[in-house]
Amino acid sequence: MHFLQRHTRKISLALSVMMSAMAGSVASAQELTMPERWTRSLMYVRPIFKQDTLTIRILGDVMMHSAQIKNAHRGGSEYDFSSYFSLIEDQIKEADIAIANMEFTLAGEPYSGYPCFSAPNTLADYLADCGFDIFLAANNHIFDKGAKGAERTLEIYRRLENERGIRFMGLAGDEEELNQRNPLFIRSKGIKLALLNATYGTNMGLGTHWPKTNYLSARTQLESALSKAKEADADVTIAFPHWGTEYVLKHSARQEETAIWLAESGADMIIGAHPHVIQDFQMLETSETNGYKKVPVAYSLGNAVSNMSARNTQLELMATVRIVMHGNGDVEILPLEFTYLWCSRPGGFCDSYTVVPVEEYIGRKEEWLGPWEYDKMVDTYIYVKEQTGIEDKNTKTINE
Repeated sequence: MHFLQRHTRKISLALSVMMSAMAGSVASAQELTMPERWTRSLMYVRPIFKQDTLTIRILGDVMMHSAQIKNAHRGGSEYDFSSYFSLIEDQIKEADIAIANMEFTLAGEPYSGYPCFSAPNTLADYLADCGFDIFLAANNHIFDKGAKGAERTLEIYRRLENERGIRFMGLAGDEEELNQRNPLFIRSKGIKLALLNATYGTNMGLGTHWPKTNYLSARTQLESALSKAKEADADVTIAFPHWGTEYVLKHSARQEETAIWLAESGADMIIGAHPHVIQDFQMLETSETNGYKKVPVAYSLGNAVSNMSARNTQLELMATVRIVMHGNGDVEILPLEFTYLWCSRPGGFCDSYTVVPVEEYIGRKEEWLGPWEYDKMVDTYIYVKEQTGIEDKNTKTINE
């Protein structure tokens, strides 16, 4: 799971050759004295880029089941989601870019959970307050409330973008908006990212031409987006597919085939969602045509927050991507880091829904409102790690 991937900028040596020649000519000309500071400037190459590290954190499916709506309701139009990410909010905010998969619509009242999701508007505002910078909207539930529901969701995302700078992708209201967000270009700390989000399908038919989401099956469209990333000289291209078989800890042959295609088409990293459980990690290597590039694939991060309690559905991953810009302009992608999290339901850790960092709370059973859920968390953690082979970035011995 350890890897090193570099993208090297081609910088011409012509200037260095010219300066060396100039220095030589000056040295041979006895009558001309060059100030020392000029000599230093010509003879020593200085970094032209500021070395820095860009940190990106990604969470899986943010869901809003009926029980969550009821638990958060405080009367009238007031809903309180403040417990959801309270234990990891610092990690979200300290990231340069934080990304969440929004598996619901903001279609307005009446709010509803599975099978047709419509969450309160304030859920999106809460996520923005927590420090999330980008919302992923391409998923199988995005048209649960039809075209009108998707359009209303777009209106809220656009408002958050205009007022708070929160970007979104995977959903568009017209051709112009689709082109602007497919891929979504982000520049931070001198590094240019190209981000792409697409789903295997949607549960409800659209019925009209717009709004649109991105489909993994529309390969011509995806290939065009990946080509745009190359043409724009993006340093790193990350694909976020919504795919896979629900509740299965291992990726499918179809997922792997799609991942290989995405990697060969230009993706430098692939981080998936949808199965509601963690799936395994794989390192792909592209063909000779693409320079044998190594591409990490996290097939599923699991649920970020939900009311699910079936086996393995409460355990999840937070993925951390670190990209280094070196002084010479080289961009280096460091090994992908994973942090195991647990979505505690009311009566577990506390009386509401709370995302618990597993490693941090191992050995603190006495702090749980329901010790039985602590035991479930530890048992699930051990089992899923064995099945997927994914280690926590700070794995330690479990001491109950």
